[in-house]
Formats: sequence, structure tokens, C-alpha cells
Amino acid sequence: MSDTHFRLPIVNSPPKIQDSNKNLLEALLADQQKLTAVEKFSKMHEEHALPAQSKYYRDLIPFEKPKPGQQYAFEVDLDACTACKACVTACHSLNGLDDDEVWRSVGLLHGGTPQAPAQQSVTTACHHCLDPACMSGCPVKAYEKDPVTGIVKHLDDQCIGCQYCILMCPYDAPKFNAERGIVRKCDMCSDRLANDEAPACVQSCPNGAIRITVVEQAQAVQESQTNVFLPGAAAPEITIPTTSYKTKKSLPRNMLPADFYQVSREHSHPPLVAMLVLTQLSVGAFCVSLALNELLGEQATQDFGGHSATFALVFGLAALGASLLHLGRPQFAFRAFLGLKTSWLSREILGFSLFAGAGTLYAASFWVPSIPVLAPLLPLGPLQTPLSYAVALSGMLGVFCSVMVYAATQREHWRGGLTGFKFASTAAVLGSSTVLMVALLLSREHAALLLTRGFRALSAFLCVSMALKLAVELSMFRHLRRRSHSTLKRSAILMAGELKGATGWRFACGALGGIVLPALSLFSAPNSGVSSEVLMAMAVVAFLFCLAGEFLERYLFFAAAPASKMPGGLS
Repeated sequence: MSDTHFRLPIVNSPPKIQDSNKNLLEALLADQQKLTAVEKFSKMHEEHALPAQSKYYRDLIPFEKPKPGQQYAFEVDLDACTACKACVTACHSLNGLDDDEVWRSVGLLHGGTPQAPAQQSVTTACHHCLDPACMSGCPVKAYEKDPVTGIVKHLDDQCIGCQYCILMCPYDAPKFNAERGIVRKCDMCSDRLANDEAPACVQSCPNGAIRITVVEQAQAVQESQTNVFLPGAAAPEITIPTTSYKTKKSLPRNMLPADFYQVSREHSHPPLVAMLVLTQLSVGAFCVSLALNELLGEQATQDFGGHSATFALVFGLAALGASLLHLGRPQFAFRAFLGLKTSWLSREILGFSLFAGAGTLYAASFWVPSIPVLAPLLPLGPLQTPLSYAVALSGMLGVFCSVMVYAATQREHWRGGLTGFKFASTAAVLGSSTVLMVALLLSREHAALLLTRGFRALSAFLCVSMALKLAVELSMFRHLRRRSHSTLKRSAILMAGELKGATGWRFACGALGGIVLPALSLFSAPNSGVSSEVLMAMAVVAFLFCLAGEFLERYLFFAAAPASKMPGGLS
């Protein structure tokens, strides 16, 4: 039987089918390229391809705008917040924030017992308060509260970057953008709300933990009086925040922010340090010179009065120049008078402007009469006494406004009484040491009278002023022994720990320049055989030590003052 070989035919795919599939694919791709963005979105909507969260967007914002007596507010469901920070990312992305800018943050509260521990994540942003401290404190009116929605908006074009709103806000909502030179903050995505679109944080939360509600302003006031907001947050009656935090759980009474015991130095604001110290030196020198004039007689102080006034004026003008370095946009500093009605910062600027003007005229009154060309044009001689009182009064007004600038923040470590004593004693210490130095260096004709009467009075006044000031500053450390972790204890911890170097030098400079050297010179003159050159050298060294000590004290005034903020932020 012969073998039969069968050959199976090779069957290929029909070319027509391949060409058909290829043409169909090309046609679909070509069709997709022609669709507009709106058509693509519509097609995805019809195919139910949009994120499932989209169907909840309209449920998270009110259907109607607020009525009179109402406003928009954030409502946070603490039970739904998982600290995923989707809200932080969305806020950053959709608002086009810079890399280091954050308008919304997430923190952590924890407490309970070892057997039943508890923790709670908290998302927070601007609370769009009923009485926003940022708006009342702004010297250029760069904030406005929308009369319909109640949203507190920041006007970027109006801002000069003074950063005072950051100090005023107890919840750390405004953020300074160094690159732009202005402050910016959350505006509840007002443009999106105006178009019935949920804010970025609301729309991004996967659990719907954030929503926009309409609240009754009168009810918000009543709730603020109960002092119930969040553990570790500033008291709500300060600004009356409108954000509400809801939970069905019973949070333990010992809940604390996760960073409650974390203490770190704050920004020292060097330009403000220089401005405050030098303005108080200038005011103090004018006032002490005026008092010395009353003690020794007007004729006796003509020899050094002009030099003392000029010296004080130079420091005062330098202080005003240093303050411009603090501004993000100093070219718009002229706007700082716009907030006179509500802002202590505007009033401080006005007070020191008047002081600088009066001080310039007073100093000129000593020099103009000796210049034949100017004497007839500026007859300031008869006005010298009225000008001296105008300088003193305007200077004291400026220092008082400086005190109120920080007292208005309602922070415990900057309360009015303590800050007022510090600023007034700085003026006394530096004023007396300045006049003492200038008088000894430049007084020739009335040196004997100065040494017998004025020298002793100035030296004694300097010793007493510095001793009282250092005693009050030392009293801060008594808070270290207290069990409660108060704001003042935080300051003491910083001064005794991270800032102990600056603290040590502050007390050393203050003691040497304000107590030791003046006491030595006080008991060495006038009939002890000590030469006037030695006394002059001691006065110069005492002034330099006092000045260095006050700069360090004012540095600690800022660096050792823990900032008020929302609880739970971890760094």
C-alpha cells in the first residue's frame, strides 16, 4: 500500500477584514481628534466615565446665596477626615500656589488613656471670621469682607507686605509670599462658588469631609461665647470664626494638638527689632534731654542740647529707614496711613512721622540761628521750647502706638502691661545712656555743673531703670516651674534652651552697661580724682553695652514668642 501524502492548504486572514479594522481604527482616532473639550466631557458624562465623586459636588455647597445676617462658612466632618491631604494638594494646585505656599493644612489631635487612646485628624484653612483681626489690623486696607457671602478676601494689589495681619490672626491663616512680597490666603475659592462650583478642598475630599454651609452670624456669635472650638486653638471670641467642626464621637477632655509640647524659635524680624529699639532710643533721648534741661537750666544745656537732639534725630530717622526693610513692597509704603481708623500700625507710623518732623525742627533750632543765611528764613529760636514739648509728646504717642501694635494681637507674651513696661524702660535706659554719653563728650563750658548735678542724676536713673527692666525679664523664668504648658512657659523654655546664648548675652550686656559701669562712674565722680576722659570712655562703653543689650532683648521679644495657630500641625 503506497503512502498517500496529504498537503493542507495554508489559509491566511482575509486581507479585506484587516484593512477594514485598520480603517475603522483610523476613523475613530481621527474622530477623537476633532472633539472639543466640551464634547469630550459630555461624552464621558454620557458613558458614566467621570469620577464617582462628581455626583456629590452640588450636595456640598448651598443651593442659595446667604441672606442678610448669614454668610458662607466651612463645615468639617471630623468623623470623615482621614488626613489624606487631598484637600491640601487640591488647594495648592487649583489656586496656583508657589512651591512653599500652603493655604490649607491638616493637623492631628491625640489624647485618651493607654487603655483607650484617641486621635483625630483636623483639616483647617481661613475661618472667614465675623470680626477678622487681619482686616482690622491691616494698615493699607488690603482686606475686605464680602457683604453678601461674608468671605474675607485679601486684595493682593493693595498689600505692601508688612505682615502685620499674620501677627493679628490667631489661626495663622495669612501666609507671606517672600517672592511676591505680599501676603495671600484662602478666599474659599470665591470665583468657583460664584459659578455654583465647589471650592477645591471641598471637591477633592474623597470622603466629603468638607462642605460649604450658610450660617447665621448671630448664632456664630453666641457659639463663640461658649468658648468651644477645637482643643489647642485660640479662643473663638477673639475673631469669631465661622468654621464648624462636627463629630458624633465623644472626644476625650484631654485631647491635645500633636505638636503641643513642640517649642521652636520664631521669626525674629530684624528690621522690626532695629525700628523698635532705635525709635525708643530717640524718643528717650529727647525726653531725658528735656528733663535735664529743666534740672540744669536752659542756658546750661545749650552747649550739648543741639548735639544731643541731633544724635537722637539721626537714630530716629535710621529707625524709620530700617522699618522699610520689613516691607515686601516698600515702594508702596505711602499707603500705610489708609488704616488709621482701625489699625494701630497706621497710628504708629503717623505718630513717628510727627515725631520725626518735630524732632527735625527742634534739632534745627539749635543750628539755624548760627547760620546767617537761614536765620531770617527759619526763625526757630523762639519756638525751641514749644518744639521740645511737641517732640516729647509725639514721641511718647509713637511709643504708645508701638505698644498697642503688639497688645492688639491679644497674645499673652505681648500683653499691654508687659510690653508697655519693656518699651518704656528701653526708652529710659537708652535715652539716659545716650544723653550721658553725648553730654560728657561734648560739654566743655558747663562740664563742672554737669558733673555735680546732671551726671549723678543721669547715672542713678540709668542704674534704676536697667535694674527694674532686668528684674522683670528674669521673672519670666518662674514659669519654668509651673506644671501647665502655658505660652509664657514656652517663652521661658526657649530663652533657657534654644536661645540661651542670646539670653545670656542680653543679661550680661544689660548688667554691665546699665548697672555696673554707671554705678562705678557714679561713685567715682565728681571729687574722686577720676579724670573726665575716663568718665567719657566709661559713658561710651556703657552706651554700647546698653544698646547691644536692648537689641538682644528685642530679638528675644520676637524669637521667644511662640506663634498662635491652629492645633496639630507637625513639622
